[in-house]
Amino acid sequence: MNSESNGIEPAIRSLLESLGENPAREGLKRTPERVARMYEFLTKGYKEDVGKILNGAVFKERYSEMVIVKDIDFFSLCEHHLVPFYGRCHIAYIPKGRIVGLSKLPRLVEMFSRRLQVQERLTQQIAETLFQELKPAGVGVVTEARHLCMMMRGVEKQNSIATTSAMLGSFRDDVKTRNEFLTLLQRDLPA
Repeated sequence: MNSESNGIEPAIRSLLESLGENPAREGLKRTPERVARMYEFLTKGYKEDVGKILNGAVFKERYSEMVIVKDIDFFSLCEHHLVPFYGRCHIAYIPKGRIVGLSKLPRLVEMFSRRLQVQERLTQQIAETLFQELKPAGVGVVTEARHLCMMMRGVEKQNSIATTSAMLGSFRDDVKTRNEFLTLLQRDLPA
């Protein structure tokens, strides 16, 4: 389906007119088409499937210590204002007989972040999906993000960072496990 037939381009033309602009002027002629393509890309996560992302990359393995992937960049759109929020996601899990290919974790973050979102739901969706698919002893997910809806409008606080977490299984039930994860997030690897 192209963007004209799904209604995005006409909606953007109407928006431009509502703002007092002329969508036919030179600089704006192709703007509805460009904006439609942009929104299709920024919301491509709706068309993606967890099974296809994991794509057979779950393996039997006797490893049972914490696995952490830190600093996974993400970009998303706030569902309240349709402006970006962006940041980093940190994921940990403790395998119970099954591990996942490490590159699949950023792909999972990408899938859920490429939807209209709130940071709290994004964090929870990542954690719940891993918990369901891997059946680990526990999963911990922390996201840190800057929200343009707070930076550009409203309170206009440019240095604010929102942090959310989702702790499942042993990360929720065992304070030592949770603290180990949170402590490891604060360490930088030597150069």
